[in-house]
Amino acid sequence: MLRASRLFDGETVRVADNHVVIIEGTTIAGIGRAADLRHGETVVDFPGATLIPGLIDPHVHLAFDASCDPVKSLAERDDGAVLAAMRLAAKTALRAGITTVRDLGDRGFLSLGLRGAPDLPTIVAAGPPLTTERGHCHFLGGEVAGGSAELRAAVRAHIQRGVDVVKIMASGGTMTPGSIQEQAQFDREALLVAVSEAHRHGIPVTAHAHGRGAVLDAIEAGVDGVEHATFWAADGVDTPGRDLVERIVSRRVPLGATAGVLPGADAAMPVAVCRRMPAIIANFAALHAEGAVIVAGTDAGIGPYKPHDVLPYARDRLSAFGMDPLTILRSMTSVAADVCGLGHSKGRLRAGYDADVVVVQGDPIADLSALHRVAAVYSRGTRVDSGSRTEA
Repeated sequence: MLRASRLFDGETVRVADNHVVIIEGTTIAGIGRAADLRHGETVVDFPGATLIPGLIDPHVHLAFDASCDPVKSLAERDDGAVLAAMRLAAKTALRAGITTVRDLGDRGFLSLGLRGAPDLPTIVAAGPPLTTERGHCHFLGGEVAGGSAELRAAVRAHIQRGVDVVKIMASGGTMTPGSIQEQAQFDREALLVAVSEAHRHGIPVTAHAHGRGAVLDAIEAGVDGVEHATFWAADGVDTPGRDLVERIVSRRVPLGATAGVLPGADAAMPVAVCRRMPAIIANFAALHAEGAVIVAGTDAGIGPYKPHDVLPYARDRLSAFGMDPLTILRSMTSVAADVCGLGHSKGRLRAGYDADVVVVQGDPIADLSALHRVAAVYSRGTRVDSGSRTEA
């Protein structure tokens, strides 16, 4: 049983002394007050702290090592070494209070084998993302050569391997030479094929999409989420336009904003990204104001400015979008759980849910930097070593 001064349950805040979370095995048995305790029950006290649900990062790459050249590092490792690095990355996230991650691109389906490990966060796995020949991240093994029949077969093959979600590269990206970020890779018809096949098997699809055309095609194809949504253009950043904003908002398609960067790391980020960032932020602020569903998918692992425990730093970018502290906390917990298909078991402190609980010193509603002051992490009821970064 855990007791603290405050409790954020994933949706609302209870600011009163002596809240308790009752844990039985791997689940939460109930939420109560200290006055409800029975004599002799074991209580772990955290005075002055706040109990919150475990944080959820809906877009990570455990196979990328957050080095200056993660693609080269990955290519130089055999599967055994990659798995060891992936375990280390997952443990780094867990120590910072990130109890669930969604891996949206590994090599050779390696992330699937890490699911269920008791010393790691819960992992939602996509395997290698589907991409065109020599397309973005083709080196991960998800190239599709041919047309609709081959794409449908590739989706089925992923599902037969046991993926939790299908990731498809609707546009190019910066990490792949020859890939053009603002250009579409799959047309709308191809995206429709992938979505219909995945949905036929009850599996969601999320699309990597930067350019406006790719975002629109993904939305019209019925994807369950869009990653990045930067509206990247060759010479800057486009605006989404009223019609597309209305589609995104009315259909409740979650947008994974690539938020979360270490403080002072701007010099390590690509110049093209830094130059476009003010316009990207302005677009997300407008989308948030219209009611779009936005979560912080950090893309952890793609560079030294995005280590696997970077999610708490996403608070700054989400705040720039116009989110208040309560909305930011929801975005990192209950909303992210819904986006990952885990809204029935994660992201909330509620009876029957997994006992993923983070204890932070202070009041995160008054001061979101409390997310960096992790006093304890419980993953499925088991306390793990915490080691969040000291805020810079």
